[in-house]
Amino acid sequence: MNDLFENLNNGVIRDAILTGSMVAALCAVLSCFVILKGWSLMGDAISHAVLPGIVLAYIAGWPLALGAFLSGLACSAATGFIRQNSRIKEDTVLGVVFTGLFAFGLVLHSRTESELHLDHILFGHLLGIPSDIALQVYVVGALVMLLLLLKRRDFLLICFDPGHARVLAMPAGLLTYLLLALMVMAIVVSLQAVGIILVIAMLITPGCTAHLWTDRFDRMLAIATVSAVVSTFAGIVVSVQLDADTAACIVLAQASAFVVSFLFAPKHGWLASKRRAARNSAFPSAAS
Repeated sequence: MNDLFENLNNGVIRDAILTGSMVAALCAVLSCFVILKGWSLMGDAISHAVLPGIVLAYIAGWPLALGAFLSGLACSAATGFIRQNSRIKEDTVLGVVFTGLFAFGLVLHSRTESELHLDHILFGHLLGIPSDIALQVYVVGALVMLLLLLKRRDFLLICFDPGHARVLAMPAGLLTYLLLALMVMAIVVSLQAVGIILVIAMLITPGCTAHLWTDRFDRMLAIATVSAVVSTFAGIVVSVQLDADTAACIVLAQASAFVVSFLFAPKHGWLASKRRAARNSAFPSAAS
């Protein structure tokens, strides 16, 4: 406990916890929409596809965030165009597009002399995050979260039933592209702090964990956010104590929360499902 309080008094670790918690909360809120919309692979694809945009922005002298954002949008646009003009399914198109863009980014990075180390892009540098990037995380993260929460009911409708949204004269297409743009913004601002690998985990795991606990969306948002923030705090503390990679420890903490939820969640956990199945088999008339 003394070591824990000493670490919390360390400015670098404290800043990492604050910034990581902001990223965790942002990605957790977004992950609920991603899970319900079935965009898990889309988040993975965009996270990898931003690499060539980052390298090209560095070469051109542009802000890296701008290059990453444009590259993420290009991945989404290319996926939609190929899907609409071919017989190939969306998940297959995503696999082709994002691996191609990621490989292109690796080639560009290998041929570009720079101080931009690939490890920082892949794994982040949460324990040494610059103040300007931390400020971007807070400002852009707060803006994206505000828009997500204000439009959550509209986004929820297009995730569940876009046809019904069109019947209600809602701009379903515009809302879908807005949600996609918000996801790209969240990925771009987050990967600067925590890296590509951790962004993928944060965009998928908290929503999956919360989905096992409840069927109500507002509760799902709350559970996902708490799970992501607590896992981030625990992962940073464990990484400091063990002198291990911070991003990997946070991912393991989130994975552990998912495993516990999968086993013990009272709503849709594995043990709860087994108890219901046993009860239904014992009393078939009551179950029917």
